[in-house]
Amino acid sequence: MTDAGLQNAYQLLFTAALIFLAVMTLLCLLRAVKGPRVADRIVAVNMIGTMVMVIIAILALLLQEGYLVDICLIYAMISFLSVVVLTKVYMGVYREKQEEKKKEEQKDGD
Repeated sequence: MTDAGLQNAYQLLFTAALIFLAVMTLLCLLRAVKGPRVADRIVAVNMIGTMVMVIIAILALLLQEGYLVDICLIYAMISFLSVVVLTKVYMGVYREKQEEKKKEEQKDGD
């Protein structure tokens, strides 16, 4: 196989991987919107972030642009922080609801 043939094979492989990841990202977006629970939505947002990082890395290889790897790393940090913040907010809301239930049960018991 010649060098041009190998380049074409890699380009076809990268393109197929990008299409597959784009479809999977859309499915995760559907899960993030549909739910049914908040935890499902948070996991879907985390998966979207991970797949976007892989898409950026594949584009860096396909386009042979090194700066895209730096963008991928920055996106990874932002995605991680967003999931941590979303989880922290969700846990705060969950704890508040649990405390309200305990207070209502105590009122009903008195």
